[in-house]
Amino acid sequence: MSTDNNIYQPNWQPKDAGSEFACFVTRGVKDTGAPTAAAAQPARRNLSIDDYAEGILSGDRMILSRAITLIESNAPKHFEQAQGLIQKLLPYTGKSMRIGITGVPGAGKSTFIEALGTWLCEHGHRVAVLAVDPSSTVTKGSVLGDKTRMEKLSRDKRAFIRPSPSGGTLGGVTRKSRETLLLVEAAGYDVVLVETVGVGQSETTVRNMVDYFLMVALTGAGDDLQGIKKGIMEIADSILVNKADGDNKLKALSARADFDMMLHYLRPATEGWTSRAYTCSSLTGEGIPEMWDVVEEFFKTVRGNGVFEKRRKEQVLKWVNDMAQEHLENLVNANQAIAAAKLRIEAEVTAGKLPPTQAAKEIIDVMEHELFQAGKQAKAAQSGKSFT
Repeated sequence: MSTDNNIYQPNWQPKDAGSEFACFVTRGVKDTGAPTAAAAQPARRNLSIDDYAEGILSGDRMILSRAITLIESNAPKHFEQAQGLIQKLLPYTGKSMRIGITGVPGAGKSTFIEALGTWLCEHGHRVAVLAVDPSSTVTKGSVLGDKTRMEKLSRDKRAFIRPSPSGGTLGGVTRKSRETLLLVEAAGYDVVLVETVGVGQSETTVRNMVDYFLMVALTGAGDDLQGIKKGIMEIADSILVNKADGDNKLKALSARADFDMMLHYLRPATEGWTSRAYTCSSLTGEGIPEMWDVVEEFFKTVRGNGVFEKRRKEQVLKWVNDMAQEHLENLVNANQAIAAAKLRIEAEVTAGKLPPTQAAKEIIDVMEHELFQAGKQAKAAQSGKSFT
């Protein structure tokens, strides 16, 4: 390549070429000696637990975002600080209305959340949206596009939107999303909307995080058959038929009647509350205020009959058990002896040398032995004694 001050010209370009050869390469910042963009910016200050807590309680959105990133980190060095932060903020949590929203892809969940969230902000509420995005089992990545779909709401300073990956495991959804919920509550958001797509166990997981659970449905997508098969309808406090506008409005009203009939024969998801179906148009806003009236009536009912307090206590206990299970799974997955034994046993099974039932028993025996040894080592370390 020939060079001329700040421009590189490719070798294949003829000498004294005219403007018809427009290809050139600008000299890089490293070559010119100019500082890089990263070097020009000051290093971000490390925050202590007190810094995080003070920023969150004062409503600093940037520090709240950094705190959620800390919570979501899988690095062991971040775990202790994250748990210390949660402990410090616990007295300021639990005061929000926790609402779960689910539905099949294409039902218009994000559009509905933006319409509802915008309406709530205009009527004096502060709204946090936690969008649990399923992670790919192949690449482990997530799209995390909810802030893009909720363009109007994301610009409102009274709203906070945080898309988070599930991490590909139930434990990933449970711990990280629950702790994120506590952070936004401490930051003063009085309505927390937890969105999840209707995939696998995600609905049950979110149901155990929230007070009120809403299923968003649409017409013409096999919803009647899905209703007959029940499934998610058994855990929904209400069903909302979305896109009830234009030529689709009559179909939406018919679908609502069908859902109401199905719900009549199901046991209510919440004690003392009758699950019903409703319609709305997230595009025109019709039905949004009425849907919020239903939500407020739900909270008035469950707070009056004691179900609200009972459910919150059950959620905490479920959280404890899920955390314990996740910790055990991490111990098992990190144990090299267990991993080696599994590879050996799996090879014997695929070779036809060992029946599956016996193989499962041998893996369990290895797990029990290794976890027992790990427990003895931990006790010895705490007492300051050597372990042999």
